[in-house]
Amino acid sequence: MSIAPVTVDNFRSRMVSSSNLIDNASRPETASFEQTLLRAFDAVNEKQQKTDALSKQMIIDPDSVDVHDVTIAMAEANLSLKIAQSVIDRLIKGWNEITTSR
Repeated sequence: MSIAPVTVDNFRSRMVSSSNLIDNASRPETASFEQTLLRAFDAVNEKQQKTDALSKQMIIDPDSVDVHDVTIAMAEANLSLKIAQSVIDRLIKGWNEITTSR
């Protein structure tokens, strides 16, 4: 009996817009709500990955990374995650208000 390898499911790669315009908006002011939201989540993910990469680099080669850069990256990633959580909470609260008022 063999053990199956652990895999991570990347839901973002499977997302398909109904209009097929997720990353194709040429002007930010014409981007749909979906595009704007997905772009914001991608930015949060990039900050998390940057923090992870800097942390790993600091462990492997401490002299190549400034401690302040790692601290700032961690603070930015934490703040962006908290903002994303707040936006999601407000979206859910708004959706619940809309659906219960019918």
